[in-house]
Amino acid sequence: MGNQAQVREGATVVSTSTRNFPNRLGKNTNVFLASAELAAVASKLGKLPTKEEYLAGTGVITAKADQIYKYMNFDQIEEYAETAKTVA
Repeated sequence: MGNQAQVREGATVVSTSTRNFPNRLGKNTNVFLASAELAAVASKLGKLPTKEEYLAGTGVITAKADQIYKYMNFDQIEEYAETAKTVA
């Protein structure tokens, strides 16, 4: 589930939103806030995964984490590092 979508009453959903409160995504809904990785695995399985299912489902991500999450290492991206040098 994304930000402002509404689901049928009583539904159970996985959301990557940063917050939740009663009835935000629909009346009497069960909302599980999750990371993008968990939401992807849950979407693929059609249910919340067990620990084993999650680890199996994210194995490709884990194996390539240094490449996938490189964008978070701004100090290692030349364009950002050069721009940062100009900030007072």
